[in-house]
Amino acid sequence: MLGTLLATVIAVLGTLAGAIVSGRYQRQSAEHAERVARGEALRRDRLAAVTDLAAAISDHRTAMWVRGDAKLKGDAPDRLADLRSRSHQTRSAITRPLVALRVLITDPAVRQAADAMVTATHALRGADTDTDVLTRARQEALASHDHFVNVAAAYLGN
Repeated sequence: MLGTLLATVIAVLGTLAGAIVSGRYQRQSAEHAERVARGEALRRDRLAAVTDLAAAISDHRTAMWVRGDAKLKGDAPDRLADLRSRSHQTRSAITRPLVALRVLITDPAVRQAADAMVTATHALRGADTDTDVLTRARQEALASHDHFVNVAAAYLGN
C-alpha cells in the first residue's frame, strides 16, 4: 500500500513538473512569436515610411519641374496658378511620411539623407530663373533621392 501511495505521489509530482515545464515553454514560444511579429510590423512601417516619403518627394519634384518649366516657357497665368496650386499640394503631401520616418527611424544617416533630399527638392522653387539652373537643380534633387533610397535600403537590410 505504501508503495502504491508513493508511486501515485511520484506520478502526480511528475505530471505537475511536466505541466510547469510545458507552460514555461509555451509562454516563451508565445513571447518569441510576439517579438518577431512586432519586429516585422516595425520593419514594414519603416519601409512604408521610406517608400511613402520617396514617392511624395518624386511627386513634388515633378510638380516643381513642370511649374518651373512652364514659367520659363511663359505659359498663361491661369496655367501657372494651377501648377502653383499643384506644387503646394505635393509639398504638403511630404509632411506625413517625413514625420513617420522621423518617428520610426532614428538612424542619423537615414535622417540626414532624407533631409538632404527634401532640401534639394525644395531648391527647385528658386531655380526657375533659367533652364540650365532648373535642370541642374532637378538633377541634384534626383541624385539626393537616389542617395536617400540607397541609404535607407542599407539601413533596412540590416
